[in-house]
Amino acid sequence: MANIIEITDLNAEELLPYTDTSEKKLLDYFSQGDGIFTAESPKVIRTALDSGYEPLSLLLERKYISGQAADIIGRCGDIPVYTASSSVLEKLTGFKLTQGALCAMRRKKLPTPQEILAKAERIAVLEDVMNQTNIGAVFRSAAALGFDAVLLTPSCSDPLFRRTVRVSMGTVFQLPWTYLGKGAPDYITELKAMGFACAAMALRRDTVRIDDERLRAEPKLAVILGTEGNGLRDETIDRCDHTIKIPMANGVDSLNVAAASAVAFFQLSKNI
Repeated sequence: MANIIEITDLNAEELLPYTDTSEKKLLDYFSQGDGIFTAESPKVIRTALDSGYEPLSLLLERKYISGQAADIIGRCGDIPVYTASSSVLEKLTGFKLTQGALCAMRRKKLPTPQEILAKAERIAVLEDVMNQTNIGAVFRSAAALGFDAVLLTPSCSDPLFRRTVRVSMGTVFQLPWTYLGKGAPDYITELKAMGFACAAMALRRDTVRIDDERLRAEPKLAVILGTEGNGLRDETIDRCDHTIKIPMANGVDSLNVAAASAVAFFQLSKNI
């Protein structure tokens, strides 16, 4: 039976996963283990549950208890379900819940890069990308367009931050991902050792078009994308097997990293 709890104290310790604090603190929420994260919206919460993530508590606007989140409550057993009006929840979280549902969940232990690479043929690699919206969009495109996994350099933002999870529409739960053991540009050696040709998306004179037949013919391919402003490091590009570009019109030099990733994944996927 559901354990419905009306919120009466916004400072209650059990509500800390939902308060307006740094999400990095949730990584240390438990003294042991891999920490927690929050999933937002009924659709995203369902995807996380389908992917085997363990729910710890729910935070729901009252109308969602018998409405859009009723099935979620039924799937979560007797965990606490905290509830209040939308105005109280906004005060608690520091933002407006547009879809009225949050779920605190336990993180899973991340796989090693070698475990992911051993089973993949097409991967996306993000180098030093901090923008949470862009990371979420890259995950969504990678999942939709047939890429096998996403790897991130250690300086990238966390894919399980709430905004990233929401933008990804829950694909961060469906697609294998982890952090590379080494930062830029040393991780290129790691990828090549696992049999991957590395393709840097960058603007250089020696770039090849993204529809170059040699790219799609690669048995294993890592498509490497950089930050919105600075792009990839020169050292990273120098170590890659290919430097690729998307042809542009009307004097536009490039797309943002989220849009560019969608074009690249569609063109270079082996499953589309």
